[in-house]
Amino acid sequence: MPFDFQGKHVTVAGLGVSGVPAAKVLHGLGARVTVVNDGDDERARAQAAELETLGVTVRLGDGSTLPEGTELIVTAPGWKPDKPLFTAAHETGVPVWGDVELAWRLRGLEGRKAAPWLAVTGTNGKTTTVQMLASILKAAGLRTAAVGNIGVSLLDAVTGETEYDVLAVELSSYQLHWAPSLRAHSAAVLNLAPDHLDWHGSMEAYAADKGRIYEGNTVACVYNVDATDKPSTEDLVREADVEEGCRAIGFTLGTPGPSQLGVVEGILVDRAFVEDRQKNAQELAEVSDVDPPAPHNIANALAAAALARAYGVSAAAVRDGLRAFTPDAHRIAHVADVDGVAYVDDSKATNTHATEASLAAYDSIVWIAGGLAKGATFDELVAGAAERLRGAVLIGADRALIREALARHAPEVPVVDLDRTDTGAMLQAVREAQRLARPGDTVLLAPACASMDMFTNYNKRGDAFAEAVRELGA
Repeated sequence: MPFDFQGKHVTVAGLGVSGVPAAKVLHGLGARVTVVNDGDDERARAQAAELETLGVTVRLGDGSTLPEGTELIVTAPGWKPDKPLFTAAHETGVPVWGDVELAWRLRGLEGRKAAPWLAVTGTNGKTTTVQMLASILKAAGLRTAAVGNIGVSLLDAVTGETEYDVLAVELSSYQLHWAPSLRAHSAAVLNLAPDHLDWHGSMEAYAADKGRIYEGNTVACVYNVDATDKPSTEDLVREADVEEGCRAIGFTLGTPGPSQLGVVEGILVDRAFVEDRQKNAQELAEVSDVDPPAPHNIANALAAAALARAYGVSAAAVRDGLRAFTPDAHRIAHVADVDGVAYVDDSKATNTHATEASLAAYDSIVWIAGGLAKGATFDELVAGAAERLRGAVLIGADRALIREALARHAPEVPVVDLDRTDTGAMLQAVREAQRLARPGDTVLLAPACASMDMFTNYNKRGDAFAEAVRELGA
């Protein structure tokens, strides 16, 4: 039965991009809404003033105390499960939902069409895969949108004026943790690598929250055949409680087996959604239709194609959607060629798993890396990439960790260690990389670290790299 919000005391935990829309929607449904927020800065006060004009109560500077009479908490996804607010809720039997759970429960509200969800999670590649999927669905003539952790509110998608045929949904591990009743049409876990362990507490808990995306799937659970980490995405499929008839569909950069999508002689092929998949395969697109055609991005395209095919999309729409897709900035983006050297911006590679995929895309690399390590170690990353490294230029607060890994695993690789953390260091880094590079090399910004020691975000870091490259060619 749908949850009746009329007159219910609902506490929204956190303002920001999820809390404000949640408070507005709940207020509109007749709930008595109180918002609690840890911060009390200028932005929070402005958001509070907006909500208070609607009749929503806002309590700034205290997100730990459970408001009296609370019957439901709707939390921002990033709030950790061990916060005192949630401990108090557990002790008093108050349920806790995330904004994704709220959106899921509001599908079909007031007779609207409840669009099915094609859901994607993973440590890396989520946003690109969801955008590819949306492009494919649009090429098939379907009303769709890329929503969720991608920055577009799911609440807006399910309660707004537009009625969609199907939604391409990016979900983080945080969002999945707080979405117990989510049941997707089909879902994919792209990959698993240690990330956000301070929030989840362990790799096992992180993987378990990622695996929630498969629970109750009705058509397909899409997994990464090539993954070697444990638990693997295939392990998560095996553990999931799905609807009768839901299938496990793999994707691989190699030749696909039955019930898999893969690559054969430069062609993306489907041996999952075809008649007599033991003997037959359907051509979907060429590798050259994927932009950029780096191995990890081809894997993203295969995962998107698998979800689209699970929804019944034609092979032609997969091809047309991939051709129409344009990747976001700072994701293995070619900036320029200068004196026979390619300069590539992958500032979005903020962890070692993403950087490993980026480094694997090129044969001879001058690597620009460094920033905030967030507890990461770099030995495995450097050891795997050592043969491809022409040189390395290190920037940022935790660059010594990468320098030490290079000394252990690639001692012959020349390293430039820039002892500065101001934003102007990027121009010097690019000039040092130019000095090390030879025609045919790639200068690759793939930091393996967060950016906040030097830049506002990874976008600003990538912009600084691109600007520095343009100065080289001026």
